[in-house]
Amino acid sequence: MRNTGINGENLITKEFFLGDDVVAIARSLIGKRVFTIENGIRTGGIITETEAYAGINDRASHAHKGRKTQRTVTMFEEGGIAYIYLCYGIHSLFNIVTNRENIPDAVLIRGIKPDQGIEKMKERTGKQKVDKHFADGPGKVAKALGLHYTFSGIPLNQWVGDFFAGVAYSPEPLDKPVNAGKRIGVDYAGPDAELPYRFFL
Repeated sequence: MRNTGINGENLITKEFFLGDDVVAIARSLIGKRVFTIENGIRTGGIITETEAYAGINDRASHAHKGRKTQRTVTMFEEGGIAYIYLCYGIHSLFNIVTNRENIPDAVLIRGIKPDQGIEKMKERTGKQKVDKHFADGPGKVAKALGLHYTFSGIPLNQWVGDFFAGVAYSPEPLDKPVNAGKRIGVDYAGPDAELPYRFFL
């Protein structure tokens, strides 16, 4: 379902994020556009890498066994909001909560190909040029988009004061296959670390 809103962007509606198959959602987000608008400046890019985290039965998930903390409580809310957490006390990592309330599924946005607001993203990241490594990790993605862990819980595709974080359909079809593989940095998850829940171009 589509909702043409912000400057003609074909915004993804909330129903998309309420789906009950987080792995399928993670795959289908490849090639979509994620963007933010802050103080009238838009920054964003095409999603090139995601990881699915399948709730209470996924040993790699923050919500494994129904673990609900001050940080993870956002994962238990209804899909269509941002779950942004601080990693190693340094990096904000941007996830999209999916599924219905109390089913803590989420998709980590691991990589984007920048195509909007390049100068602002360079300013945020302190980088001089945009190359293939500019936003090829989840910490880099959040920093480039101006998404901070204090924003966790904000709804997607809705204005929150003067800030907007959105996900939209790309105007261009994918011209490369979507690959699948195991997730990165979750060796502690035992057999779940081998699940093919990471998708990438």
